[in-house]
Amino acid sequence: MSVLARMLAEEGSWPRERLDADYNARATVGDRFPDEMRAYRQTSDEVRDPWLTHADIVYDSDSGQSLDIFGTDVSGTPRPVFVFVHGGYWRALSKYDSAMMAGMLAKEGIATAVIDYRLTPDVSLGEIVREVRASLAFLWNNGRTYGIDPDRMHIGGSSAGAHLVGTVLANGWHEAFGVPETLVKSALPMSGLFDLAPIAASFAQEWLSLDEEAVSVLSPIRHLPRAGCPVVVAWAEGEAPGFKRQSVAFAEAWSGAGYRTQMLEVPGRNHFDLLMELRDRDTALSQALLALVNQTAG
Repeated sequence: MSVLARMLAEEGSWPRERLDADYNARATVGDRFPDEMRAYRQTSDEVRDPWLTHADIVYDSDSGQSLDIFGTDVSGTPRPVFVFVHGGYWRALSKYDSAMMAGMLAKEGIATAVIDYRLTPDVSLGEIVREVRASLAFLWNNGRTYGIDPDRMHIGGSSAGAHLVGTVLANGWHEAFGVPETLVKSALPMSGLFDLAPIAASFAQEWLSLDEEAVSVLSPIRHLPRAGCPVVVAWAEGEAPGFKRQSVAFAEAWSGAGYRTQMLEVPGRNHFDLLMELRDRDTALSQALLALVNQTAG
């Protein structure tokens, strides 16, 4: 384990009160939280009619979970795809709250795939990780059927979704799913959680029920890959402290492993409305994402 990973892991021994405060994203927006959630659904609904091209595609027969695809080319020319993994502390939200960037990307010739996964406490976090990895394997094997170029697959996620992005970037799973280690060409984890030790010692343990083995196996910063893709690690100026610490630590660990890394703090945004930056191509966050996709074209 790297020094940075060890520092995050040691947060697990901090006082519960400190961890509860540092990882309470909702507290950073107070009574505006319901409005932030309504904005997720509203802005995602706005892109469905003009840009949704394939709906409710079951990607995993074991769980029955599905994904939606936006912005593929009606002429059949395969497009690069941005796969978005929603947050919600692994217990809330869905693909219906997660497509706000699809219109912007479609205008740039980039498809968007938004995925559902089952939520805790109905399933374990390990099962959620399996389902997200299965969605990537599905797109690798079947993407061309839906107008996606599987050789140009990019991934992003917010909050718990960024943790799940990290588990896709991590080593040790590709062979079991029959996909190459270079499956993902770039990643945009936003406001993420990359070591679960402090999470397991906080209020989130109430629905996660993580044991020591799960914390070890499912913490992405402890499982950096042999070959890492370019990554932009982003967070909002108004983040709760724990999310900011984790983002900086993951970015520094990724860079320290020799992989191309950019850190981006977005001013004037909070943990939740950060995603609204991806609706406008001219924001710094959108430009960072577009640069990832375009600079890693293959």
